[in-house]
Amino acid sequence: MTKSFDDLLAQVAECPKKTVAVACAQDDAVLDAVKAAKDRGIADAILVGDEAKIRTIASVIKMNLNSYRIINVEDPIEAARTAVKLVHDGEADMYMKGLIDTKSFLRSVLDKEVGLRTDKTLSHVCVFEVKGVDHLLFLSDVAFVPYPDLETKANIIRNTVEIAHACGIECPKVAPLAAVEVVNPKMPCTVEAETLTKMNEAGEIEGCIIDGPLSFDLAIDSQAAFHKGTTDRKIVGDADVLLFPDIHAGNITYKCLVHTADCKNGNILTGTSAPVILTSRSDEFEVKVNSIALAAIVAEKLK
Repeated sequence: MTKSFDDLLAQVAECPKKTVAVACAQDDAVLDAVKAAKDRGIADAILVGDEAKIRTIASVIKMNLNSYRIINVEDPIEAARTAVKLVHDGEADMYMKGLIDTKSFLRSVLDKEVGLRTDKTLSHVCVFEVKGVDHLLFLSDVAFVPYPDLETKANIIRNTVEIAHACGIECPKVAPLAAVEVVNPKMPCTVEAETLTKMNEAGEIEGCIIDGPLSFDLAIDSQAAFHKGTTDRKIVGDADVLLFPDIHAGNITYKCLVHTADCKNGNILTGTSAPVILTSRSDEFEVKVNSIALAAIVAEKLK
């Protein structure tokens, strides 16, 4: 069973090497991550953007560009469209954001002619390896969907379960989170959590086990479940997927983990026809590399 990023990297090593198309690749942090991904055998890259700036950065970080394909497109919008078309046309397996604003990058993802849009809901999935937790945690949504309604939450679960399956989790346990573990009509997220559980039991959401509402401690801590007398639940501190009621709860939890816990993480945008790597400039170097590795695994699964 996949329990760590080392396990994920071992999976990547067993797959044919993937290629990432980078939009506006003239970004030192992104080029650093792309270089590391190639050096570690995770993925090759096609660099789309201002070639002169790409070469300047590459010389500073000692990146040999001889084995990279570079497509010179100075305009950011056109560079994004060129890069996403490479993925759309099958010349690359995944799509990564470089030095371009998120709105323009997402517009290229959703381009009707050359983008990666599908009929699925777009959502963001973060995969965490946290010291003290003996398995990977899949968090969603922490960055993309602000206030998901019931249908959107069901689709976020479907997207996240697909990622968990790609990572080797055969039947992930999904915990729709709330402040409490009982249904309270005055707390709509608890009512929706119960409905999602029933949808799962009725076969409307497949490939996983859903048990909600659950508080965060009951979702990830078996001792908390024991002390609160909830050991008869489907999830007893062993949740794989944490579904957040809104972006505030998700984003705060994400940043708490990143800034206070001993952890590793990677993240991708899902619901697209190919994996999309949408990292922040503030994300650590290893987060970007882990995200490329995660995308490579998902790309292999989608293929």
